Amino acid sequence: MFNVARICYMALGFVALMAMPASAAEGGVPGAIGAGLAVIGAGLGIGFLAKGAVESIARQPESAGTIQIAMIIAAALIEGLAFYAVFVCSQQNPFTGS
Repeated sequence: MFNVARICYMALGFVALMAMPASAAEGGVPGAIGAGLAVIGAGLGIGFLAKGAVESIARQPESAGTIQIAMIIAAALIEGLAFYAVFVCSQQNPFTGS
């Protein structure tokens, strides 16, 4: 039961991260808050990714190269999404005066 709740929370967080740039574009959430949440979400995602990769390498050291390549690709995708979210949110920041 705990795993189901954990998966639901992770899915909800992913949906919230994907919806952040859209909500900032509509003006519902200030851009600074949206950018901060996007960076926090990306940091947590990369942290969990690295934790899983290190655990996998500890269990199967012979497949370390494959795991590292997959981890680097996934981290780059997460980081790209975070940069996009920060860019969109920074364009909608009401504190800049523009």
